[in-house]
Amino acid sequence: MTASPATSAATPPTRSGSTRCPECSDGLGRPREVRPGSFRARVHANRQIALAWRIGVFVGGLLFVLLGLALSVLPGPLTIPPVLLGLWIWSTEFDWARRFFTTFKRKASDAWAHARQHPATSLAVTVGGLAAAGVVFWAVGHYQLVDQATTALGL
Repeated sequence: MTASPATSAATPPTRSGSTRCPECSDGLGRPREVRPGSFRARVHANRQIALAWRIGVFVGGLLFVLLGLALSVLPGPLTIPPVLLGLWIWSTEFDWARRFFTTFKRKASDAWAHARQHPATSLAVTVGGLAAAGVVFWAVGHYQLVDQATTALGL
């Protein structure tokens, strides 16, 4: 018995996306290409593990990006390394992050080169900013500014 033309056609490649729409993703964007035989290929072989892995990569990168944003209140290049690390973590799994990481890496290296060309100014700005942040933290604790603000707002 021969197979009909409809059943002998090649099956479409499986995608790790939505079950409703083959072009839809899981909400995290399309994954980067996977090299056969790599660690990522073994992780992506199981759909549940692949989704858990992608969520873990997203959360891990998000923690470092948020740390970098929290450090942005301090002057100097302190915010660059954690954000760069978070983008690198994301770029291992997400194609959109790889493109963003390349641009951010170029700008970070330009900022670092500027800091190396002007070491005294960079040191003064960084130390001054850390001192100012220390004064602010001291003032908030010493004058109980958080308690005064919550009382003033009626919270």
